[in-house]
Amino acid sequence: MGKVYEKITPHLKTFIEKQKMFFVSTAPLSQDGLVNVSPKGLDSLRILDETTVAYLDITGSGAETIAHLKENQRITFLFCAFDGPPKLVRLYGKGEVFERETAGFEAMKSLFPEYVSARSIIKVKLHRVSDACGYTVPLYDFKEDRDTMKKWVDNKGVDALVEYRELKNKVSLDGLPAFNNK
Repeated sequence: MGKVYEKITPHLKTFIEKQKMFFVSTAPLSQDGLVNVSPKGLDSLRILDETTVAYLDITGSGAETIAHLKENQRITFLFCAFDGPPKLVRLYGKGEVFERETAGFEAMKSLFPEYVSARSIIKVKLHRVSDACGYTVPLYDFKEDRDTMKKWVDNKGVDALVEYRELKNKVSLDGLPAFNNK
């Protein structure tokens, strides 16, 4: 059954780093606002220490996570075992957004592979770490990372990516401010 931890233990670290996909969930303060869950993949997560994680945020069609973090900092990560023994791990914390071309982004970007489509790095200080059984999570075999994002970025080009973020990533679906720079 589930357990609460004060920090990411070596066992949990090994489990988290093995996962090919994870989910982040955020919500605005408004009760009428949309709760957001976003899947994340590629080689985008780093465990910085026992209570701090960061992930590379790739350009997408929305900016809910960023807008919610800027409003209230709350974020939850979910890692599911899709192979091997069943297990779920949740990380709860307060996140900070470091947009492209800011000092925080520049200081951490070397931790990740270089993606032209990276628009920010999210750094999260954890206040709760827990696991659960994951008995209902189905088994899947990982085939490979999709190349769709790379093809989309290669087709668009750097200048078009900047325009896309300007058009699609300024505000959340609820109208909260998201990205400031390009």
